[in-house]
Amino acid sequence: MNASEIFVILMFFGVCGFLMVGFPVAFSLAGTALIFAGGSYLFGVFDLAFLGILPNRIYGNAMTSEILIAVPLFVFMGVMLERSKVAEELLDTMAMLFGSLRGGLGISVCVVGALLAASTGIVGATVVTMGLLALPTMLRRGYDPSLACGSISAAGTLGQIIPPSLVLVVLGDQISNAYQEAQRQLGNFAPDPVSVGDLFAGALIPGFMLVGLYILYHIFIAIVRPETSPPIPREELLEGRTNRELAIKVSHALIAPMVLIISVLGSILAGIATPTEAASVGAVGATLLGGLRLEPDNPKPIYAATAGLIVVLILTGSMDLRVARENIPLGDMIGIIVAVICCFALVWGIVVSLMRVYGTGGLHEVMRSTTRVSAMVFGIVIAAQLFSSVFRGLGGDDMVHAFLTSLPGGTFGAMVVVMAIMFFLGFFLDFIEISFVVVPIVAPILLLMDLNPVWLGIMIAINLQTSFLTPPFGFALFYLRGVAPESVSTMQIYKGVIPFVAIQVAALFIVAVFPELTTWLPKIVFGP
Repeated sequence: MNASEIFVILMFFGVCGFLMVGFPVAFSLAGTALIFAGGSYLFGVFDLAFLGILPNRIYGNAMTSEILIAVPLFVFMGVMLERSKVAEELLDTMAMLFGSLRGGLGISVCVVGALLAASTGIVGATVVTMGLLALPTMLRRGYDPSLACGSISAAGTLGQIIPPSLVLVVLGDQISNAYQEAQRQLGNFAPDPVSVGDLFAGALIPGFMLVGLYILYHIFIAIVRPETSPPIPREELLEGRTNRELAIKVSHALIAPMVLIISVLGSILAGIATPTEAASVGAVGATLLGGLRLEPDNPKPIYAATAGLIVVLILTGSMDLRVARENIPLGDMIGIIVAVICCFALVWGIVVSLMRVYGTGGLHEVMRSTTRVSAMVFGIVIAAQLFSSVFRGLGGDDMVHAFLTSLPGGTFGAMVVVMAIMFFLGFFLDFIEISFVVVPIVAPILLLMDLNPVWLGIMIAINLQTSFLTPPFGFALFYLRGVAPESVSTMQIYKGVIPFVAIQVAALFIVAVFPELTTWLPKIVFGP
């Protein structure tokens, strides 16, 4: 083993060590890179010219990346929805629908987790909200504490795999760069692009399959150990409401989130908008929903804006609305005029909604949270470019390539080892750290082995989802520990998530055996 290989190994374990002792991710990546760049240069095994290309890499991979613009938009969307009390209303409604069944509250938590995942995608907000609202109810109704805690933690992490997901946005950028790099090495200088939209479409079936597995587990436990998940009398749930009143409440709780989900995902899958454009639609929709929830007695501006948004999306997908043309047909001109009117209605609704949120003091917190998370992500992106430059300058990519290609089992063996390493790292690191440290190293090498990039991205996403659940440092466990009653012990939380981690490993195995679960829908939607 030569000096550069020793530096590569020490560099990788060094950054993992800094992360595990609690240093910020961006500082850990950049600091480790600079330390090892200087040390290896003194030993004559590193060329400082690799640091000279850093500005170009930052400009090319971060500053001009249209994909990464979606990050602050999706974060804004999630935080705004958190402030609009969507989760509270959904939990109440789902409890009325399923609570009378044995295991019904657990099923309700899974359904609400899926709906919140498809509308917010923020794990921390979902786990904390459901921990505050659902956990006391489940414990009061006689649910086993471990089962209740495991259900809430697992349902909260669905935002990692069900689009729109911050994980998929980050992975989309990483996988796209890795795929282009792999294709260039194979001599293909004009490869078909891999987009976040491909990953969104590929994640839908595995994501909802995971929800189904969670629900099946609750049904199984309710049959095998009925004392752990007792039902609630239906009369108590309805609280004197008639079936008609129940239907109205369900509709009120579901329509707004479903419209938002369809607007965001539907516009991507229908080809009307890119993921970044759909993220802006989601941010606008979340703002309107927040304004409606704060003043439901004055809904006219919100309804007008919502109608305007829907009409604009329809017109964009069906007509040519460009005004910079010499000859505009009459039909297109009418469409442009209608779109302008709808935009005025949309601006009216947005301004009214923002004023309502501002009046409650919520807009300040929304903007602070959005800025904080976005700055963290972009800081990590820049630091990861520096880490990657030094790592490659030391020959780390060649070393990893030689290691993976020499494993027994070929491509299968390499994939198993990479998934096992990511699963193990998930015990100590979170998804952002793994995405920016490990994925850029191994993804190009795996894609050189002729793996489907969408399938690889979804496999990594499901694997990274476990990083939120695996003890001792799973973030979902910390979120829930922070809001759980003192009567619930930390060991009960750890014990409760173990079956759900096993379910996620089973889901990973199913997707590995049947890759069509991830590749079929992108082909249908976007073509081969």
